[in-house]
Amino acid sequence: MIQHIVLYPILVQLFFAIVLLFFWNSVKAQKSISIFGNIVALIVSVWLFITIWQEGTLTIQTGNWEAPFGITFVADTFAATLVLLTAISGFAVSIFSVGTILRARLKFGFLPILHFLLLGLNGAFLTGDIFNLYVWFEIIIISSFVLITIGGEKKQLEGAIKYFTLNILASMIFLTAIAVLYGLAGTLNMADLAIKVAEIENRGLVEITAILFFIGFGIKAGLFPLYFWLPASYHTPPPAVMAIFGGLLTKVGVYALIRVFTVIFVGEDFLELIILSVAGLTLVSGGIGALVHNNIVKVFSYLIICHIGYMILGLGLYTEAAIAGAIFYLIHDIVVKTNLFMMSGLIYRIKGTFSMRDLGGLYNNNPLLSLIMIIPLMSLVGIPPLSGFWPKLALITESFNANNYWLIGAVLFATFITLFVIARLWTEVFWKEGPKLKRIANFRYFSLLSKHQKRQMIVPIVFLAFISLYIGFGAEHIQRLSIRIAQELLDNQAYINAVLKP
Repeated sequence: MIQHIVLYPILVQLFFAIVLLFFWNSVKAQKSISIFGNIVALIVSVWLFITIWQEGTLTIQTGNWEAPFGITFVADTFAATLVLLTAISGFAVSIFSVGTILRARLKFGFLPILHFLLLGLNGAFLTGDIFNLYVWFEIIIISSFVLITIGGEKKQLEGAIKYFTLNILASMIFLTAIAVLYGLAGTLNMADLAIKVAEIENRGLVEITAILFFIGFGIKAGLFPLYFWLPASYHTPPPAVMAIFGGLLTKVGVYALIRVFTVIFVGEDFLELIILSVAGLTLVSGGIGALVHNNIVKVFSYLIICHIGYMILGLGLYTEAAIAGAIFYLIHDIVVKTNLFMMSGLIYRIKGTFSMRDLGGLYNNNPLLSLIMIIPLMSLVGIPPLSGFWPKLALITESFNANNYWLIGAVLFATFITLFVIARLWTEVFWKEGPKLKRIANFRYFSLLSKHQKRQMIVPIVFLAFISLYIGFGAEHIQRLSIRIAQELLDNQAYINAVLKP
């Protein structure tokens, strides 16, 4: 049956994660299996996306229990798009990781855990049950905690404690919100909740529950003011781990916010001011954080926070054009942020440091690589016609139409801060003459790597750079996709009908 395709992205990652466990002592076999597994996952994700685009929303009830009693999986255009982006990022990172992760870390199960992480991400995007969303979140947290600590370095363990503490707090708040919601509505199926929550007379309790969900998901997304765990932890693991974290992990929180506040908590006017205020403050505070750091990884970490504000802004404005802008930015940001952290790893391999003060001369020594790297950097800024420009234009237009001029100021502030930060990074890392650094003992610089290892680092960066170019120059296709997603999100009755089949 065609509905079974909904489960394939989850099953593929589960299958290869288990297979990799049988090759625990063979690093060479693990590398080949992981890359092959992510190729299969990419093919399956493309298949799912094309099917959803042509057939519309698909659902499957596991165990033959009809909704809302069984465990429901739902693949609409939004979920299918994020599954596809997960496969694209996972494929790129798997190639990058086999060329950069130390052999000792690979022997401790890095690649199987990476597939379990991708499994959790796909499950979170495809679930139609709010409690199972929590379960998938926990799989993501456990997998990411292992990835952040593999190697056991002091800075990794310190970052892991901060990462785990705030994320477990978010999970506790999320679980509390689920318990309250179940007490109010007597169901956990999201489509069924959409009907039941709208009929609850005690709106005060509904509003409190909505705030609990917003706080729980907001922590995971890195929203103001509880985002400090992100720049304190994302710079500690290897660059391959940073890439998957920076590209996808915070976006799960954004996905959950958009899904819950377009399906379950719809028309709660009091939330508009909260969401818009938090979005504006996230844009400003994240930009300021990026401005004051010289470590390129910390700069990128704060830019993750800053740019999450664009997506939440679109949710707060809650118009078709604004949500389409948020979805467009989400698509662009996953690709660009994944690439930026892989780039930081390549820069580290070339120079042996992440500090902008100690970097320089990259363009003179590696002009072709530098020209490739400028694509995601300029896309991040939003230089027209690159990918970051179009969603910002939509968000500014919708803020103007809503007479929210301070939001326009926040968007422009974040844009100019990003421009300034990237211009400084380009000057410090690429243009200026680099100081003569002391060689690091037992460190394999890029120039010492084999041609095969160099390709494993460069190919995924080029791959994602071309996807960024497609998103920018093929903006009409991405805009069409974003508008379709926005229409589906705003018409929650279509989601309800697809799941409950009245």
